[in-house]
Amino acid sequence: MLPSALPFPARVALTLRTLAGLSTAEIARALLTAEPALAQRLVRAKRKIQEAGIPYRVPPAELLPERLAAVLAVLYLIFNQGYDEQDPQRDLTAEAIRLARTLVRLMPAEPEPHGLLALMLLHEARQETRTQDGVLVTLEDQDRSRWDQSLIAEGVATLDKALAMRSAGPYQLQAAIAACHATAPDPASTDWPQIKALYAELARLTPSPVVDLNRAVAVAMADGIPAGLALVDELTASGRLSGYHLLPATRADLLRRAGRVTEARVAYKEALELAPTEAERRYLSKRRRDP
Repeated sequence: MLPSALPFPARVALTLRTLAGLSTAEIARALLTAEPALAQRLVRAKRKIQEAGIPYRVPPAELLPERLAAVLAVLYLIFNQGYDEQDPQRDLTAEAIRLARTLVRLMPAEPEPHGLLALMLLHEARQETRTQDGVLVTLEDQDRSRWDQSLIAEGVATLDKALAMRSAGPYQLQAAIAACHATAPDPASTDWPQIKALYAELARLTPSPVVDLNRAVAVAMADGIPAGLALVDELTASGRLSGYHLLPATRADLLRRAGRVTEARVAYKEALELAPTEAERRYLSKRRRDP
């Protein structure tokens, strides 16, 4: 485990580089950081370890809880990288789930490892339906009959164990959101008011522009497209997600739903230029042609 003398972002980035084998570019995308800035952060962290003689060692049991947040962050970022890239030569999702299961066994009284494991399982249950012929398939259009019901059941049961400990954290909240989607028999049955409330609580616990963007979608679906678009436009004006492809992609989708086709095409073009994967680019290109 990397030393706690390093700042939290540096610990996460260096762990992803040295232990998970992610490239600097992959880590930068995962952390929504410019690649040159991320490279400098890694260099500074390595220099500090070398100059200060900071040892790599397994911390004693009493220090494990304070290291937990960084470990959870690393595991989730590894999972997300594997979930996005779908590279059979580097099965990062399976490894992240395996490590999360190990963490749950090692720290059974900690609710957040359970929450993270539940979140991973609920996402993994939909993996086989996320693309078709190399094109991204949105959650709304996925074939729910092909979702892995055993993983969904395990994910919900794991989440229930976490929530029973009555110490809700960000991974439990994200897992609860994923469970709302995974247990809805069809898109129309999705409990958007509940998802909106969960995102509001998540934004309170861990404020971030990405959470705000997801909350905007939930607001749009629960309260109407104009309400969600207003929040997305606020985020766009703030510049906090500049360069993040899901911001214009989300705006494009809401504009499409609102019947503002010309504006939607412009937003889809912006998202297309920023999208990091071929599956997403194909989806956005298709939407732009036929909103």
